[in-house]
Amino acid sequence: MNDIKVSARDVQVWYADNHAIKDVSVEIEDKTVTAFIGPSGCGKSTFLRCINRMNDTIDICRVEGDILLDGEDIYDPQVDPVQLRAKVGMVFQKPNPFPKSIYDNVAYGPRIHGLASGRSELDAVVEKSLRRAALWDEVKDRLNASGTGLSGGQQQRLCIARAVATEPEVLLMDEPASALDPIATAQIEELIDELREKFAVVIVTHSMQQAARVSQKTAFFHLGNLVEYGETSQIFTNPVDPRTESYITGRIG
Repeated sequence: MNDIKVSARDVQVWYADNHAIKDVSVEIEDKTVTAFIGPSGCGKSTFLRCINRMNDTIDICRVEGDILLDGEDIYDPQVDPVQLRAKVGMVFQKPNPFPKSIYDNVAYGPRIHGLASGRSELDAVVEKSLRRAALWDEVKDRLNASGTGLSGGQQQRLCIARAVATEPEVLLMDEPASALDPIATAQIEELIDELREKFAVVIVTHSMQQAARVSQKTAFFHLGNLVEYGETSQIFTNPVDPRTESYITGRIG
């Protein structure tokens, strides 16, 4: 049994009058891949964005309830969201490298958070992060080339390298492979499996096959509710809730 990394209790999210997340409580384990599945618009990405306070950037969004990272309330007024996002990295659906060199993309976080003193330490962080993202061998001879010049799959792995460069504790991924071809998708999935040795990984995915392949725990969201949460194998083979079964067998979605 892994330690609990993120603990959410009675989380509610509103966008103006729209009640997007209703009473979600879930415990996310360390060194585990947790998949959030469910139909479009059911709240899985909204909930994911609560874990690093990305919803703070939306004026009409209101979050209630408790989300604890290692037992500490991330919505405490003392918590700096910028520091929080160094601990809770995020990879988006569409690869979004900065229009900078490959090196500077990865070095960006460690620089602003003061995590490396001097060039040789920064070089080491960049190499380690690119290796973790399974990208080092492909780019080591062109670290000064623009990150936006890479292929889609390489750009997404660069974004993963950028996210892990600050040594986060949690890595959030919002449909990280949905814009990629099957080969790049397989590389990202293989990578996710390696990353969980170091991080708690939470992935929102539209693909049930992907959830089944990469995750150990699965949470099924429907209409803003967390319907069911458990071991991935159990959710897919023997779900408790009829709504989960309907979704998995393709009757809703």
